[in-house]
Amino acid sequence: MTVTRTFHLPAGTAADGPYTLDIGPERAGWTHSSLRVLDIPPGGAHTFAAGDSEWIVLPLAGACTVAAESLTFELHGRADVFSGVSDFAYVPRDAEARIASERGGRFALTGARCERRLPFRYGPASGVPVELRGAGNCSRQVNNFGAADVFDCDRLIAVEVLTPGGNWSSYPPHKHDEHRPGEESQLEEIYYFEIAEAHGAQGVGYQRVTPSGPGRTTDVLAEVRSRDTVVIPDGWHGPSIAVPGHTLYYLNVMAGPGEERAWLIRDHPEHAWLRETWPEQPMDPRLPLYAAPPEPTTPSGGA
Repeated sequence: MTVTRTFHLPAGTAADGPYTLDIGPERAGWTHSSLRVLDIPPGGAHTFAAGDSEWIVLPLAGACTVAAESLTFELHGRADVFSGVSDFAYVPRDAEARIASERGGRFALTGARCERRLPFRYGPASGVPVELRGAGNCSRQVNNFGAADVFDCDRLIAVEVLTPGGNWSSYPPHKHDEHRPGEESQLEEIYYFEIAEAHGAQGVGYQRVTPSGPGRTTDVLAEVRSRDTVVIPDGWHGPSIAVPGHTLYYLNVMAGPGEERAWLIRDHPEHAWLRETWPEQPMDPRLPLYAAPPEPTTPSGGA
């Protein structure tokens, strides 16, 4: 597989085999982070080997079962990323997993090369913290399903961000491309986008990445559409801009070589002042778009 230095990958351009998107360390030219997107037809199934990576199977649209390690978990999923929080399944390294969907759907496999082998397990939607971040026209919603302080993984960090139309997120621009103990983590990052239609029209968004220093030269100004991806090996990233009338969704996948699994960022020094203005501004009243559901009364997994 060839290494890409094309940081903006329009929908379909990084397809491989059964995956409509397949970005791993070899293709991205880095060491840890991976993302695959899998479309399963009604009644279809897909089996994959985890290899040297841990994975979270996350429904983007639809429901499925995930079977591994002599267990099967039912993921209730959701209609789409704009309608609700989803449950998910964690697949450990060196396992083989089978994803099956009675009605079909679209599923993300967020992955990271790792050392520890953790148990195959289920993550309920009710356990996903829904955070409102920023204020004013920088308001956004973060679904912290795979955040470092929420769900135990060895290397993988993954969250979802929803930005109402007209707002900026991933702002102020920030970076995490150097190891600075207690200040900054070294993390590779993938942004996968979906954009809500409005009035029968497809939406667009914009993503900016700027160089952050010698040897860290990633420079991107991309108009992104649904199912586009931007890979960020380094650099100040942000804003992610939602055009008026269209909610912007992105799935963030991060991992890196540091011993501590943590998301520590540094704001761009020219824009860091913006955070100081947030206490004076209201949260966008359109948020949250939805909250996590209550605890289920029946279990979602079985032997």
